[in-house]
Formats: sequence, structure tokens, C-alpha cells
Amino acid sequence: MIDILARLFDFSGTGALLHLSFVRTALLAAAVLGLIAGLLAPLIVTRGMAFAVHGTAELSFTGGAAALLAGVSVGLGAVVGALVASVVFGLLGLRHRERDSVIGVVLAFGLGLGVLMLALYQGRTANKFGLLTGSIVSVDSTNLWLLSGCAVVVIGALLVYYRPLLFASADPEVAAARGVPVRLLSIVFAVLIGLSTALAVPAVGAILVLAVMVTPGAAAARVSSNPVVVTVLAVLFAEVALVGGVVLSLAPGVPISGYVTTLIFLCYVGCRLVARFRRPPARLAPA
Repeated sequence: MIDILARLFDFSGTGALLHLSFVRTALLAAAVLGLIAGLLAPLIVTRGMAFAVHGTAELSFTGGAAALLAGVSVGLGAVVGALVASVVFGLLGLRHRERDSVIGVVLAFGLGLGVLMLALYQGRTANKFGLLTGSIVSVDSTNLWLLSGCAVVVIGALLVYYRPLLFASADPEVAAARGVPVRLLSIVFAVLIGLSTALAVPAVGAILVLAVMVTPGAAAARVSSNPVVVTVLAVLFAEVALVGGVVLSLAPGVPISGYVTTLIFLCYVGCRLVARFRRPPARLAPA
């Protein structure tokens, strides 16, 4: 046990590894992904779409497994799989009472299909494991360009639709009554989630992508109700978790997912503590 802990927390060789080109690429990818995740996470929490993120991640895993089996870019396959999932969820699960059942049905089918494709793949076992847990080695210059292009799409869409998206997320019935295209925005937002989730899979893995796409927003919402403050804090938490996770995982040579989830969980616990101590004590009602 002591040897395992010593390996997990041995950061003596981190400084030398930071000069390697693939490490710098991974850090850039983590920074871009942290920006996207931080921008979307508050809206995901407000709209109650954490399960949709999980379902999209599993379908992006299926797309990545299909790409691995076909011998093409895993990142591209993950994006295609996530886009298919997001469109299906957007079209079939627009009503809140139907959303979870639709996601559950599609998720189970996609996950089973992905496992079958991984079983048929005859290549390195590390490639299979990386789809589930993430690996900084899988983030190459091609994936970085793909990530940057998708980041431009996501940020551009938010610049255009952020205000109506926020309105539709906070109160969809009133937004619809005011003429906001709630149905169209639901599909647009589902596609944005699909793109971002697919980009997170090669880095943190399909299993733990919720930590990146949901927890920053959930943590920030504990300490503020101002949308701007919540978004800034969510971006900060996502950057700390992703960039910090990459740096901490270098010397031990283990997947970054454990470090990412630990850092973002500490941010969440810290925000809950801050919210608890900031809350004014309850006053006794007069007798």
C-alpha cells in the first residue's frame, strides 16, 4: 500500500516531463476543454441534464470504439457518436418526463454496442482502456485542432444563443410564452453538449466525463446565483481540475481521470462549505 501511494504522489519527475511536446499538447487541450466545460456546466445544471451528459458520453464511447475498430481517428468517431446521441436525445426527449427514459434506452443500446466493438478489436489493450479512463497520450496535434475547431463552434453558438438559452433553462414555460424557440434551443444545446462531451472522452474517458461537464457548474452554483459569477467560477474550477490533473498524472504515469475527479470534487466540497458558513443563522419565530 505504501509503495502504491508513493507512486501516485511521486511528482519528482514532473518538471522534466513538462518540456515534452505531447505533454504541452495535452495541457493546451486540457485548457481548451476546461473553457468549454466551464461555459456549459452551469446551463447543464440549470436544465437538469446531468443524465443526458452521461448518456452522450456513453454514445461517444460507442463512436470511438467504432472508429478504433475501423482504423480511423478515435476523436472523430467520438464526435460523430456524440452528435448522433445529442440529436436523438433532442428530438425524442424534449419533454422532461420523457427525457430520462429515452436516454436510458439509447444509452443501454449504445453501451452494449460499444463493448461488442471493443471485444472485436484486436489491437493494443491500452487503446481500449483509454476510451474508458482517458489518456493524455491519445491527445495529439490532430485532436488538438479538432478540439479547437469544436471550441470555436461552441463559443460562437453561446455568443449568439446564451441569453435565450439561459431564459429557456431557468423557466422554459415562460420563455415559450414570450416567443423564445424553446424546441430549437433544446436541440442546439444538446448538440453543444454532444460536441463537448466527445472532446472530453479521449482525455478523461467516457466513464468519468460527468466530473468535467457537470461538477464545475454544480460547485459554482453553491456559492452564487449570479449567472456571470457562476460561469466564471465554473471555468476556473474546470481549468484547475483538467490542467492540474494532467500535471499531477505525469510522473506517476497513470490515467488523469483519478486526479481530475479528485480536484473537481474538492472544489465542490469547498463550495458547499463556503455556502454553509455564509448562510445566515435561522431566526427563531416569535412565540
